[in-house]
Amino acid sequence: MSRRAGATDAAGPRRTLGRLERLPLRRIVRTTLAIVLVLVVGGAIYRTLTLPAGERLDWSFWANLAVIGIALGAVYALIALGYTLVYGILRMINFAHGEVFMTGAFVSYFFATAYEKSGFLSRHPVEALGILFASAMAVSTGIAVLLERVAYRPLRNSPRLVPLITAIGASLFLQNTFQGFFGSETRGYPRPDLLSGSLTIGSVSFDKVDIVVVVTAAVLMVALQLFVRRTKTGRAMRAVAEDREIASLMGIDVDRVVVITFVIGGMLAGVAGVLYSLAFGQVSATMGFLPGIAAFTAAVLGGIGSIPGAALGGLLLGIAESVGPYLLLSGVHAPSPFELKGVITFSVLVLVLIFRPGGILGTGEADKV
Repeated sequence: MSRRAGATDAAGPRRTLGRLERLPLRRIVRTTLAIVLVLVVGGAIYRTLTLPAGERLDWSFWANLAVIGIALGAVYALIALGYTLVYGILRMINFAHGEVFMTGAFVSYFFATAYEKSGFLSRHPVEALGILFASAMAVSTGIAVLLERVAYRPLRNSPRLVPLITAIGASLFLQNTFQGFFGSETRGYPRPDLLSGSLTIGSVSFDKVDIVVVVTAAVLMVALQLFVRRTKTGRAMRAVAEDREIASLMGIDVDRVVVITFVIGGMLAGVAGVLYSLAFGQVSATMGFLPGIAAFTAAVLGGIGSIPGAALGGLLLGIAESVGPYLLLSGVHAPSPFELKGVITFSVLVLVLIFRPGGILGTGEADKV
């Protein structure tokens, strides 16, 4: 005999869902939000591209912005690799990684200023830059390994929220420690004469240091990908990322793999610190916060845990930060669009978490915490 709605069974009374409850509200909200965003962003871009001839930005200006964005994105990608490697191995977000980046840049600043005063920086730029990179990598690596040993290893089996809070505390500790020892003012970072000035191709000009930034980042990212794919240590890292307990049972030293992961992340952060300082010409004790947030956004955008995803996310975010403010705000005559690039970063992070939590190269599904 068929049961009517509202009839009872052994498990208790059945409840029939109403029409409103059967609606896919989440999908409706996301679709509506997507339509609104397309209309708003499309309208802003249309207004910028249809400005009167005297106010319209020419193509060489957009090309210059794209070159700046690629260089900035290359730095973000190097920092993002540190986030994605640690997340892939330990499933934690190392929010102190921005300060690891800062320490390498700050220590290399003292070498750079000393070499500038003695003239060594411009007389022997290759050797001087080699020392700057080596010092930054050594300090950033040391800080990263110290964080792993002191702050993260004792909490490795704790709930995920515990090491996350610890990482934020470590970030604040490093930032305030450097402010206490060296002050909070921004300092100028010297650049060798070899990298001073700009190059012009047609009507597009770009800084010489941008070439160094992009080439260095590309070489390091390719080298890291080959290391992870083709070496015994890289295979061990992938095994631990897949299943830490099974990897341990198979004879892999998990602690050693974790330390190597932090070493690689610290080295890349040190290189990124020098490249960022050379490109922007300044360092400060708080310089790690915004690039760190941007690099985390790049890792999430590309698919956190994916090395190609970190590279792709950094490149896309760098271009978006450089081109986006002018493309969206020039049509409404905003006085200084570039100052709003931070809005682009946080907007991208929020939109990725709403529409594709797994990132571009990820699964598209949010990881359960």
